[in-house]
Order: sequence, then C-alpha cells, then structure tokens
Amino acid sequence: MLRLTDITYAIEGRVLLDHASAVIPTGHKVGLVGRNGTGKTTLFKLIRNELILDTGTVDLPRGWKIGGVSQEVPGNEVSLIDTVLKADVERHSLMAEAETATDPGRIAEIQTRLADIDAWSAEARASSILKGLGFTDDEQRMPCSAFSGGWRMRVALAAVLFAEPDLLLLDEPTNYLDLEGALWLEAYLVKYPHTVLIVSHDRELLNRSVGAILHLEDKKLTYYTGPYDSFARQRAEKRALMVSAAKKQDAKRAHLQSFVDRFKAKASKAKQAQSRVKMLEKMETIRVPEDAARTVFTFPTPEELSPPIIATEGVAVGYGNHIVLHDLNLRIDQDDRIALLGRNGEGKSTLSKLLSGRLDAARGKMTSSSKLRIGFFAQHQVDELRIEETPLQHLLRERPEEGQARLRARLAGFGLGAAQAETEVGRLSGGQKARLSLLLATLPAPHLLILDEPTNHLDIESREALVEALTAYSGAVILVSHDMHLLSMVADRLWLVKDGHVKPYDDDLDAYRRMLLTVEKPANKNKPAPVKPARPSRDEVLALKAEVRKGEERVNKINEMRDKLAKKLADPALYEDTRKGELDTWNKKYAEVMEALERAEAIWMAALEKLERAQAA
Repeated sequence: MLRLTDITYAIEGRVLLDHASAVIPTGHKVGLVGRNGTGKTTLFKLIRNELILDTGTVDLPRGWKIGGVSQEVPGNEVSLIDTVLKADVERHSLMAEAETATDPGRIAEIQTRLADIDAWSAEARASSILKGLGFTDDEQRMPCSAFSGGWRMRVALAAVLFAEPDLLLLDEPTNYLDLEGALWLEAYLVKYPHTVLIVSHDRELLNRSVGAILHLEDKKLTYYTGPYDSFARQRAEKRALMVSAAKKQDAKRAHLQSFVDRFKAKASKAKQAQSRVKMLEKMETIRVPEDAARTVFTFPTPEELSPPIIATEGVAVGYGNHIVLHDLNLRIDQDDRIALLGRNGEGKSTLSKLLSGRLDAARGKMTSSSKLRIGFFAQHQVDELRIEETPLQHLLRERPEEGQARLRARLAGFGLGAAQAETEVGRLSGGQKARLSLLLATLPAPHLLILDEPTNHLDIESREALVEALTAYSGAVILVSHDMHLLSMVADRLWLVKDGHVKPYDDDLDAYRRMLLTVEKPANKNKPAPVKPARPSRDEVLALKAEVRKGEERVNKINEMRDKLAKKLADPALYEDTRKGELDTWNKKYAEVMEALERAEAIWMAALEKLERAQAA
C-alpha cells in the first residue's frame, strides 16, 4: 500500500501540492491524471524520495522496490537483451557469483535461489518484452549504440518491466511507442503482478489498463474507482452537484442579506437582523472548482479542389536501390480521413514522405493537383524548432507581411497566449512546442494534412481539442498515431502498410487490436488444408448472440463487484493495525474477483470470436 498523508510541496514559491492525501491499495493499477503543469511528474519524484516534502509523509511497505523508466539507456556496446537482463539486479548478481563460487554450500544456496526466482526463463521473458515493444530477435542481439534515443527509451521501458518492481511508476510511457507497442503495453499492464501508478493522457490506456484514477487538481489529490470514462462521469456529476449547492447557497445568502438591509435600522427587528448577520458570517462558501481555460485549435479553411487531390499508379518508393513499398495504387480525396496502420518498419513513414513530396517515386506514376498545399507534422519537427526564438518570431519568419496582432491571434488559437508568444521556445513545455509545430504545419491552409504522432506531449484536453479541430477541418487528413481514441474519432478509412504493400483494411480498429495481440502459431506444413465448415444456421447464430450477451452481462456484474471492493479497499481506516485481519480478507476477495473477471473476459471474447466467424461464413 502506498499512503500519501497531508503532503505539501512548493517550487520557487509556487505550491503544487497543498496538504494532499491519498491511499493506493497494494496490487492496484491507478492512472494519475491532471492538466499539464499541475505537478504529476513532481509527485513521482516525491514518491521516489528524489525531492524533500515541505510537510507530510510518503509511506511504503518495508522492502518495496520502486521502479521507473530512466531518462535513457546509454548508447554502449551492450546488447539489448543483456541490458534488460541486467535490470534484475539479484539475478544478475547471483549469475555472476555462480561463475566464481567454490564453496559447495554457497553454490547450493545460489542454485536454489536462482530456481526460486525462475532465473532460467529470464532470457525468454526479456525477449518477449522486447518483442512486444517492437524489437526483432536479431535486433535484440545488437548493441544499444545502434539505436536512436527514442528506441533506447523503449529498451529502458523493457528493463523496468522485466525487473517487476513492487511499485511501478510510468510517466507517459506511450510517448515513444507506436500504436502496436502501445497496445502491447496496455495488455501487459493488465497482467502486471504488482502496484502500478501511471501518468498518461491516453484515454484508451486509462480505460483498459487501470482500475482507478488519482486526480491532481487545485493542489489536491482525489481517488476515483473505475477507469477514465468512469472518472470523467463521476467528476462531472460531482461538479454538477457542487454548482447546484452553490446556487442554492447564493440564493440563501441573498435572502439573508436582503433581510439585514431592510431591517437593520428598525429597533423592533434589530435582534433578528443581527442574528442573520451572524448566520452570514458563519456560512462557509461552497467553492466550485474553476473550469480551466478550454483548449481550442483553429485550423484555416482551404479552398476546394477537384478530386482526386493525389493519385498513384503502380508506384514504388524507397531509398536508393532499396525499395520499401511496391505497386501503390492509391487515391486521396479532399474529404478523406485516413489512418495508417502497420508495425514499425513496414513503411508508414516512407509513405508519408512520398505523399508529402519529401521522397520521390522510384517508378510508377504519381499525380497531384497543381494547387495542392500539404501540411506535414512529425514529432521530430518539434525538436527542430529554434529554441532561442519565440513563437511570435517563428510566425514572423513565415508570414512577415502579416501584422503582429494577427499573428498573436493565430498563436492564441492554438493555446499559446500573450505570455507564451514572447517566451523562448527552449523554455516552453513539450505540449506548447507541439502546438506551435502544429500551427506552423497548418498555417498555409493545407488541402492535405499529414500528422505523424501529433498527440505526444498533449494533455487530454488538448487531444480532445485536436479531435474537434480535425472533425471540422475541410481538408484531407492522414494520421499515424498510437492514440486509439484519436484514430477512432477521426479516421473513417484504414490503410494497412504490410509486406511492402498498402491495402485498405476493411475491419475496424478493435479487430486490428485483437489481431495484434493474438500470438501467431507456426503453421504445420504437413497438416492438410482444413475443410471450410458449413454456413451456420439462423438458430445457431441466435444462440451464439445469446452466449455473447450473457458473457457481457457476466463481465459487467463482476466489474461492478470489483468497483465495490476497490472502493472498500480505498478506505484509509481499513489499514489501521487493529483491522489487519479484515484487510487480508478484503484483499483476498479482491484477488478472487480479479481472477474471475479474467476468466469471464476470456469466455466473452471466445464467444465473440465464434459469433464473428459464424457471421463471416
């Protein structure tokens, strides 16, 4: 159990936490959310004892190991697999000692302990984690120096997952993952055996991988049971109640004040008036949390072009003599919203560069409208901003003919107010830099906007604003993103980049997610081709639908039971020494319910797959 009691912390006179408290029960997965700049990363540093609290305490069970992703794995000559294996310090130490130990008793102790910690399967487990994060078997044997900083961050994530600390602290782990890696991590965290606290602005991750939300707002911490959507609903309901109570209080205050104003000068009513003055003085004001300024993106509107705006016939593209994509026969119209799917290295970035004019076709025919303007946003472009210049200076370079008032209005339309407009880019937050890059990409009112991981560093409110802006935008959009919520809300066409080709993906994102998480079994070459089963009857399909419905109801009921138990376990009183036996009972019940939930979800998914096969037959 992680207990935060009455903690206060200020930096340079700015209070981030003010007598905040929270309890995270052992084994729970919790999402830490709050607007950018509220102090989420600082809270992690306080938990790791890297910063000193002004007041309060952070209490952890004795002997707990805390783990988090280091800034970056060094670019040394150690292989990826060995780097990950070294993260389990005890195993690494025992394996080294086993090489030199001569005392028979000590050798026996070492071998017994290695067996206890399942040391012999360690390499397979480490390899599985690296593969889930996008590294092939050959790449796992390569030195860390062969990979860029972003890929080494994946190795750092793999290392901490392999070490399995008792408290896992993850700060925006999907920022350096692609969609496939993010989906793998989402599934991995669900089965992680210990306590997890994760800072993320990825709604799908917070809906699928955590069972509670810790909200940092107004310098306080509030614990909500349930995933992110449940938290958003509970918070909205809570705020609505507070607004209603505040209105009633204002009306009562006005009524009392009116009485005082009317009768305070009358001797016969002086006593009653004085009584109401005291009531007003004692009345504690109900303060409704102020809504933060809503993030809004404003994209300029391009003129309409005749379709198609881009078309390719038999195009091949690559680098030098190495062709990455073949036989591209694609068409893009101005009203298209296309998401590019495909594992890392299959060619999504190559396709983006071809369509944006950054890469020429090696062969084939590619045509585009003569008036076509293209906006291109890639995460690396954020790093290419001039850090010594202000956002206003960036815009002045692009639009010297426009007045400063107009350019400031453009910056404000992307959430960069007067203060940020005059601040050097090097001092802006990651989210502010991303907004500036997005503004520069959309400045010429492009007919086609290509976005490669646009949500990195954006908080949830900014991501929602981006969804709204893209929905209202009258140009074509091509998206590469690990944010499933963004893809599901914006894209209406899916292209799968795989095996050197780009083809329409006719299923939906949920089907793609299931496909990625399904472990492919090697085919048996000697096995005869299966006979295609007969098309199921109407009654069989109805029976399968009933089975799916029952499975969903069973999962919902167990989820309700889990939420009730989580709420019970979040009660600080339960952790008093006198109630240790009761706590053990509730923890056992919670573990049993989680096992039942896993079984129920497996049965439900199996029923869904049966139904899908039957309907596709």
